[in-house]
Amino acid sequence: MKFMRLASVAALAAAMAAPAVAQTEIQWWHSMTAVNGEWVNDLARQFNESQKEYKVVPTYKGSYDESMTASIAAFRAGNAPHILQVFEVGTATMMASKSAIIPVGQVMKDAGEKFDPSGYISAVAGYYTAPNGQMLSFPFNSSTTIFYFNKDAFKAAGLPTDKAPSTWPEVVVAAAKLKAAGHKCPFTTAWQGWTQLESFSAWHNVEFASKANGLQGMDARLKVDSPLHLRHIENLANMAKQGLFIYKGRGNVPEASFVSGECAMINTSSGFYGNVAKNAKFAYGLAPLPYYPDVPGAPQNTVIGGASLWVMSGKKPAEYKGVAKFFSFISTPEVQSASHKRTGYLPVTTAAYKLTEESGFYQQNPGTDVAVTQMIRKVTDKSRGIRLGNYVQIRAIEDEELEQVWNGKKTPKEALDSIVKRGNEQLERFQKANKG
Repeated sequence: MKFMRLASVAALAAAMAAPAVAQTEIQWWHSMTAVNGEWVNDLARQFNESQKEYKVVPTYKGSYDESMTASIAAFRAGNAPHILQVFEVGTATMMASKSAIIPVGQVMKDAGEKFDPSGYISAVAGYYTAPNGQMLSFPFNSSTTIFYFNKDAFKAAGLPTDKAPSTWPEVVVAAAKLKAAGHKCPFTTAWQGWTQLESFSAWHNVEFASKANGLQGMDARLKVDSPLHLRHIENLANMAKQGLFIYKGRGNVPEASFVSGECAMINTSSGFYGNVAKNAKFAYGLAPLPYYPDVPGAPQNTVIGGASLWVMSGKKPAEYKGVAKFFSFISTPEVQSASHKRTGYLPVTTAAYKLTEESGFYQQNPGTDVAVTQMIRKVTDKSRGIRLGNYVQIRAIEDEELEQVWNGKKTPKEALDSIVKRGNEQLERFQKANKG
């Protein structure tokens, strides 16, 4: 009897020590930092707590450029992640990497998960959809460019605080008043190529590149040497000379100067909202992008920014099922709406937008609907988005050339001509490498 009791105790102990059915791990590489990094980690945690079969493991892999480079190396080595976050300018490159990715539409279908691309905001879904109608990647932190302004600084300069400058001439006037009031940095811009060339083009309904900005073929070529582009860069160059526009660096680096109160106005991503809401110690406003009022058709709509989630090939069916389950989870209206409210990224489904609107969030937080309303205007072939090959390299060229303008080493015309010449060389190289 004693032996049987000991055996029972031993069996119970063994059962308790034995691990539960092993969870299927889903590796997710991303480029989110600070408050947005916390959001990504929370999404994974919430999904993991909602079920026991799968475990999503988010891993920060550096900037968007760095994570793409790391994923290519990992794919070649046979240890790529299941999910890779890729910024919008990497879309054409990912589309051309057919052996490395599996279309998200296929992943969802194979897993038996409900997936209706028509439920997504059309400007978002259309950008990540192939010509054959198949959705290639999963819209995640979709954003667009908007205008932020420091209401306290405006008040101190005698400017109205209930309305931001809506045109570029008004921005110049506001910047001059801010400077006169002692402000050292009246206006700055983050992501200068995205905000001052790409979004600027769509907002004014002019071509950034031929072939519908690359959406209609790889033989697209840049068109940013137009009279309107030249006029705008000359305007910014004159503002820089007068101390009205202060260049603060590439990418999202300039955003810190707005949160700190150093710069009073900034063009940047709607996804900057979470940082501002959490860290700004002053009253602030969100507004549509400025435009030139004499340009026919302006303002039009802005183009998508941010990133989407790509599913890498070479994994097991059970792992893809976990990926699909995770995508279903983060696309529910409730999760989408909460993410939108927290970050400023777009609610990528119409159901999430309606849920947010019905909750009274937009009324309680004026300006938080700007990104959505900018994106859902009527879209034209000049404003659907920009999908060009080797675009990471083209963005770097934009930065290099515009910096030459801000520091007075090149004229705006020389810089724009050089962007077109050097950028087109990158496009030709991409077209040649992907002819098959």
